[in-house]
Amino acid sequence: MNNKWNKFIYKIWSPFYDLFFNRGLFLSARKKVFAEIDLPEGSRVLFVGTGTGADIEFFDDRTLEITAIDYSSDMLQKARDKFRDSNVEFLQMDAQDLDFPHGSFDFIVCSLVLSVVPNPLACLQETHRVLRNGGTIFVFDKFSSNQKPSSISKKILRQVIRILGTDIGLDHTDLLGNMKDELSVEKDEPVMLKGMYRKIVLMKLK
Repeated sequence: MNNKWNKFIYKIWSPFYDLFFNRGLFLSARKKVFAEIDLPEGSRVLFVGTGTGADIEFFDDRTLEITAIDYSSDMLQKARDKFRDSNVEFLQMDAQDLDFPHGSFDFIVCSLVLSVVPNPLACLQETHRVLRNGGTIFVFDKFSSNQKPSSISKKILRQVIRILGTDIGLDHTDLLGNMKDELSVEKDEPVMLKGMYRKIVLMKLK
């Protein structure tokens, strides 16, 4: 996957994305993972890879300072259309190269983005950079569900699905291990599909 391909494939996905990923099992999962979040008034919240804005509806833009970014202008327009009368600021931006100063946000949502960007570590490093010390990164995403070596058929399937704009083989333990001195894993819980989709809560140490 690369940025050019992702921009193309999510242009195709944009009219249909919510039909697949914001209803049924996925909508139930979103409701479940965001149910516990209770942020202080005035918190600065960033949605990284917001897509069509499916997660924003679980947050109150009247009491929070919400910024949402996405690389795909087509997906971002869907989000803008949904929240036309809100206080949410929408910006087109690369999640691997965020155009914000250090420590700009108190709480960052990375929902179904680490498995999409070409370089998930760069995305996580940038997310860490723009988060204040003691702030939280909230991850909801799909990851490799076991530590066993992948079979040839699974390796082929992974490459086919990558063409559709996502990676089903990302190992979250390896990814987070690269940031173990900067981020503390506060929660790591399975959400659905036998733990393939997980909720991970990270706190910035430094």
